[in-house]
Amino acid sequence: MTFDYALAAAVLAGLLVYLGWALVRPERF
Repeated sequence: MTFDYALAAAVLAGLLVYLGWALVRPERF
């Protein structure tokens, strides 16, 4: 269960970073 929780947290963090980067650098999208 700990592995699933860590995996979900990693995916969520990556998604937030991706969305934040898309907002900061809109010319790339």
